[in-house]
Amino acid sequence: MSEPVKGPASYFPSIEKKYGRPVAEWKDLIRSSPLSKHMELVSWLKAEHGVGHGHANALVAHTLAEDAGRA
Repeated sequence: MSEPVKGPASYFPSIEKKYGRPVAEWKDLIRSSPLSKHMELVSWLKAEHGVGHGHANALVAHTLAEDAGRA
């Protein structure tokens, strides 16, 4: 049996269901934003796209961690 998904990615199925966009699209939006700080991006997703705080935080945390791993 596989391990359950943990951390920010555990929110992804509910994010896709609630907001109707694939996670990859949210990540592209975050990466194309002129903002770079975690909480700035969270606030931007909440204000501009109506994403809840927990979902916005998960998307930003996962995207920034991915990008840091590529550096």
